[in-house]
Amino acid sequence: MPRPAAFLALLFLTSSALAQGTKADYERSLGLRERFANKVFRDRVEPKWYTDGTFSYEVALAEQKKELVLVDPAKGTRTVVTADDLKEKKAAAVPTGPGPIGPGGRRGGGGRAATSPDGKWSISIKDNNVVLVNRESKEETPLTTDGKAADGYGRVFWAADSKHFVAIKTKAGGDRKVTLVETSPRDQLQPKTSTYDYLKPGDPIPQAKPHLFDVAAKKEIPVSDELFPNPWDVSYEHWSKDGTRFHFVYNQRGHTVMRVLAIDAATGKVTPVVNEECKTFFDYAHKLYVQYLDDTDEMVWMSERDGWNHLYLIDLKTGAVKNQITKGEWVVRRVERVDAKAREITFAVHGIHPAQDPYHTHYARIKFDGTGLVNLTDGDGTHAAGGDRPPSGLRFSPDDKFYLVTHSRVDLPPVTELRQTADGKKVLTLETADVSRLEKAGWKPPERFVAKGRDGTTDIYGIIHRPTNFDPAKKYPVIEYIYAGPHGHHVPKGFAALHRSGMAMAELGFIVVQIDGMGTSWRSKAFHDVCWKNLGDSGFPDRIPWIKAAAAKYPQMDLSNGVGIFGGSAGGQSSTRAVLAFGDFYTAAVSDCGCHDNRMDKIWWNELWMSWPVGKHYEEQSNVTQAKNLTGKLMLVVGELDRNVDPASTFQVANALIKANKDFDLLVVPGGGHGACETPYGQRRRADFFVRHLLGVEPRAK
Repeated sequence: MPRPAAFLALLFLTSSALAQGTKADYERSLGLRERFANKVFRDRVEPKWYTDGTFSYEVALAEQKKELVLVDPAKGTRTVVTADDLKEKKAAAVPTGPGPIGPGGRRGGGGRAATSPDGKWSISIKDNNVVLVNRESKEETPLTTDGKAADGYGRVFWAADSKHFVAIKTKAGGDRKVTLVETSPRDQLQPKTSTYDYLKPGDPIPQAKPHLFDVAAKKEIPVSDELFPNPWDVSYEHWSKDGTRFHFVYNQRGHTVMRVLAIDAATGKVTPVVNEECKTFFDYAHKLYVQYLDDTDEMVWMSERDGWNHLYLIDLKTGAVKNQITKGEWVVRRVERVDAKAREITFAVHGIHPAQDPYHTHYARIKFDGTGLVNLTDGDGTHAAGGDRPPSGLRFSPDDKFYLVTHSRVDLPPVTELRQTADGKKVLTLETADVSRLEKAGWKPPERFVAKGRDGTTDIYGIIHRPTNFDPAKKYPVIEYIYAGPHGHHVPKGFAALHRSGMAMAELGFIVVQIDGMGTSWRSKAFHDVCWKNLGDSGFPDRIPWIKAAAAKYPQMDLSNGVGIFGGSAGGQSSTRAVLAFGDFYTAAVSDCGCHDNRMDKIWWNELWMSWPVGKHYEEQSNVTQAKNLTGKLMLVVGELDRNVDPASTFQVANALIKANKDFDLLVVPGGGHGACETPYGQRRRADFFVRHLLGVEPRAK
């Protein structure tokens, strides 16, 4: 721009940020953890159940005081008591498992020296081949000769009648290794090198295939692999109860084909029970659920085939869908328990209450036939036993008639309720967290904010962090804290006294936002599919209008000099992408340990979203190939000993920027691992970067 205009812009930037980025701001930012620690009370309830059906719990109060409470669920009463009042109570045993059956197991068992159910035979793997052993006579019969070190037999699965077994033969994959250089080891002067196994997209992978054997005939029964030609994985191995069929899940490399297959024990014929052929991907890492129901020859299967993640009841003999169990514009997050006798499923769910944030975790129960849906939670918040991601948010009584559940939001302290299992109705509220001392310390919750995404119709959810000394009369540069990994949703939903990264950055004189754009998970399949072969998108066409909408409502959000952005790992990739592809909006970025080129990163994560084989789209979305487009300020951070993301990924971006004659900052942390920017030094350097480039002042100068 012309010099007078540039001068005026700098003058405006400096004056609008007056008294921000100061030494006092840094001290407040660093002191947030201590300032807000131990100031939330009545937020945790750990029940101790008794044989008479009552339970007690001890709740923490201020000034290190405690309160002992006795609850009678049948009467719906809550009474403050003393320890003497509980002397005659007898503790009851509480089930520790998730339910009558529980979540489907990944593997069906198997071993390298498996013994038959009738105890007469065992299988020994010798020199990578299958040997049948008569346990009484000790006679050994080799059944295969084609096993090799790079293509040998391993896990064994016996049919219940001991007439057949399946052995898994696995062809070895690639042996790519990443080499790290530790420049400043603690125990010696000279540098060290180390290597570790690390397959990358496109590399050869181990391939497992089942082989069927007839015990009486002492021979292998040929099985065609026509329906499982190119496995990424073979899992959920399981024999039918009568021993006539062997089932397994076939996940094809590229993850566009997912099948449940059945091998006929008598003939070796393979038939599909489930055949999912997707236009994009099947999210096997997070949405694969299998529960075999042996007594009825059925299976519970999870699928997004109707556009939402739901459960289906499958006839294992015919492959027919008996019925869709769950249905609607909401998604099953996970199965908590399966009651085969009652033919009911308890599950976690997102979006079942239309008036609430669709990312709130709720719980429900439904019958196998899709009827009798019971909402087990309805509080306006995300439900958890403690923290955002518990193994289960429901804590049942020993007799299963009642359960405890806690819900919260970023702006709602935890509320713990007692509910009855039969209909999900609330019996009473046990505790509502006391945050009065937290508020007296100056704490303010993040603000939840919703705006339309790229299509003008889809709601995009996020939160806004403001400094504790926020002045509505002032202007604040905006920074986005990004993580756009398609494996989940990432904006905090549950209550916390300190959302460290967002709140600490805001305290320096910024407004910090966090957003879940399209391409992240746990909305509709179409919402998730945006990421497919398209990780460079990172939801930016949703994030930008969201930030603009927030700024239109809140004039304190100053976008006049661009928006800052930071993130680590996948967030490191996205934050660099922001200043390469959306440099007219994002003008300053700090990227920590970024997987900047998906060809350089771990194989499973990248092939799931970017698919296989590796195509032109990998190159097109690489921050290395796009480095020439940098227009704003960029700071790259990497730990030299990162074992999650190959550090070379960051150095290749740096190399491309040098070749393009671009100015940038590079911080290499000796001895640092993944997330090196989250060290105290890294956090300080990140803060300084934004204070200089967005506030236009020297950090801690005043």
